[in-house]
Amino acid sequence: MDEMKEKLFYQQKNGYDVIGPEERLALEDYCRRYMAWLDASRTEREAVTEAVKLAEKAGFKPLDPARAGAIRPGEKVYLDNRGKSLLLAVGGKRPMNEGFVVEAAHVDSPRLDLKQSPLFEDTELAYLRTHYYGGIKKYQWAAIPLELHGVVALKDGSTVEVVIGREPGDPQFVVTDLLPHLAADQMQKTMAKGIEGEKLCILAGSVPYAGEGTDRVKLAVMSLLNDRYGITEADFISAELEAVPAFDVRELGLDRSMIGAYGQDDRVCAFAELAAIMEADAPERTAVCILADKEEIGSVGVSGMRSQAFEWFIGKLCGDGCSVQESFSNSFCVSADVTAALDPMYPEVSEKQNAARLNYGVGFCKFTGSRGKSGASDASAELVAKLRRLCDEAGVVWQMCELGKVDQGGGGTVAGFMADRDIDTIDAGVPVLSMHAPFETTSKFDCYMTYKCMKAVYDKG
Repeated sequence: MDEMKEKLFYQQKNGYDVIGPEERLALEDYCRRYMAWLDASRTEREAVTEAVKLAEKAGFKPLDPARAGAIRPGEKVYLDNRGKSLLLAVGGKRPMNEGFVVEAAHVDSPRLDLKQSPLFEDTELAYLRTHYYGGIKKYQWAAIPLELHGVVALKDGSTVEVVIGREPGDPQFVVTDLLPHLAADQMQKTMAKGIEGEKLCILAGSVPYAGEGTDRVKLAVMSLLNDRYGITEADFISAELEAVPAFDVRELGLDRSMIGAYGQDDRVCAFAELAAIMEADAPERTAVCILADKEEIGSVGVSGMRSQAFEWFIGKLCGDGCSVQESFSNSFCVSADVTAALDPMYPEVSEKQNAARLNYGVGFCKFTGSRGKSGASDASAELVAKLRRLCDEAGVVWQMCELGKVDQGGGGTVAGFMADRDIDTIDAGVPVLSMHAPFETTSKFDCYMTYKCMKAVYDKG
C-alpha cells in the first residue's frame, strides 16, 4: 500500500528532509546575498539603484535608445525607468519572434508617504502628515521606529536625496499611540478603526526656535531640514518622501532558519529573479527580468507594470524584423510574487490542503484574485504542467498553493497585466508570514528554492 501511495498520491515533504549538506551551504550563501541587498533597499528607488550596481558588475550595459538591431545572443542590457523600475535582458540563441522568457516582480512595498504639505505644529510638537501607500493594518505602524527616505526635486531641476534614520546615530521617527490606561474608547473600536489614516502623523520635533511668535517648533524643524538639505517648506510639494520601518534585516529563530525584514513583499522575489538573470549567460530564449513599481496600488503609472515602457523595451530587443505582438504571443512569464504562508496561529483563514507552508519550497499559484477568482488571470493546465516539469528537472522543491479560503478575501499580482498582453503567465513565489506588516517573515529554504525556480525558467523556459 505504501508503494501505491508513493506512486499515486501528491505528497509533499519538508524541504530540509530533501536537501543535503552541500545545498544547505549554497542556501546560506544565497540568503546572505539577499539579506545584504534587502538591507540597502528600503524603497523602490533604492532597490533599483542597488540592482543596477549588481547588474553592471555582472556585465549589463544601459540599453541604447537609438539601437536598431535585435538583441544579440549573450548580450546583456538594462533599462532604468525613471529610477523606480528596472528591466533587464540577456539575448537568447533563438530569435525574438519565437518568444522570450520573462520574470516579473515588484519592488514597491506598503509604507507611509508624506503628504505634499506635511509639516504642522500642534501644542508645541511638530508633525509630518502621511498618506499610507498600499494595503496596511494601520495599527501596526504606530509606536515603531521609522526612517525617512526619498527625494526632493527642486525647481532648478536638481534633486536632493533624503535619508534620515538609517545610519547609526541618526535620529528616527515615530507615530504615537495611546497608553492602555486611557484607551478605553479606542479599544472599543474595530482594529480597522483603532487608528485612522489621518492619525498616522509622524512626530518630527519638540524644541522651539528661539524668539517669539507661533509655529516655533515647526520653524525649528524646517530650519534643520534647510541646513542639512537646502530645502524649504514649498519644496515638499515636489518631493517623494517615504517613512519606512527602521528595522535591520535579521535572521530569525534559534536555528536561524528564517529571515525577518521590512519589504520582503516583493523584494524577496525581485532578488531571486535578479540573481537568476545575472547567471543567464547563453539562454535558449532571450531572458527578461522586470522589477516593477506601483504593484501595491494597482500597477498604474509610468513605472508600473501597465506602463508602455515594457512594450518599448521589448520592441528594442526585437529590432525591425519582428513584431512585438508576435513575440508576446510566443512568450512565457513567471509573475514572481509572494504568497501567504499557513500560520498555525490563524489557521481559520486558510484551507490547509491548498495552503503554502514554510520550508516546503517555492509556491505555485495557478490563480490569485479574490473569492470567485475575480481579477485572476488563471494559468492554463498546460502552463502549470510546464512549470512543474522545469522545476522537477532542476531539483527545485515546490508546492501548489492559493491565497486563503475561497470566501476569505484574496489579492492580486502583475500576472493579469502580463496575460493581457497575450503572454502565458503563472504566479510563483515565496510564502510569507505577516505579509504587509512592517516586519515580514520568510523561510531561507523557500527563498533559495524560489531563486532556483527562477534560474530553471531562464535556463529551460
